[in-house]
Amino acid sequence: MSEQPEIAELLDECKRGNPDALGRLVELYAARCYGYFYRLTGNREVSEELLSELYMRLLEKIRSFEGGSFEKWLFTIASNLFRDRLRKQYRQKRLLEEKTRIAEIESEPEREIDSALSDRLQQGLTRLDAETAELIVLRFYGDFSFKELSEMRSEPIGTTLSKVHRGLKKLKEWMEQPDERKQRTT
Repeated sequence: MSEQPEIAELLDECKRGNPDALGRLVELYAARCYGYFYRLTGNREVSEELLSELYMRLLEKIRSFEGGSFEKWLFTIASNLFRDRLRKQYRQKRLLEEKTRIAEIESEPEREIDSALSDRLQQGLTRLDAETAELIVLRFYGDFSFKELSEMRSEPIGTTLSKVHRGLKKLKEWMEQPDERKQRTT
């Protein structure tokens, strides 16, 4: 293919920090990458955003390209960006659904939440270290699986499980302790 030597030269120039070479590389692939995103999303604005993100990643990662098919490397990055966007949309949708569900429950007069218990739980969460409290809130209020939590934290799933377990154990101990205010008044 006649374009391959040109691309190899452009890549070498990009790795040396030549902005003109990067601009030329972007020109060569912009239409194909935009088409790829548009076929996946059906939305021009989202496709343009993804294309911008792709070229920001390209700028950040061009020095890490070690040879092979540049197109495969570029479209792997594009594919990862698209999947990241889908995951983000899915999380936002789940969070919105959960908030809607909670609002519906709270609006039903026959199903009042015991505010004292809720207050004690909130106090217990503030007594935990910030990371553990966040994990518990994400797990039980954000409805994330342990696998998702461990991926978000970039840590082994066993570590995440252990942190949540220890945090829940401390919360249980604190919740089972008699309320000091009640003891003082009696």
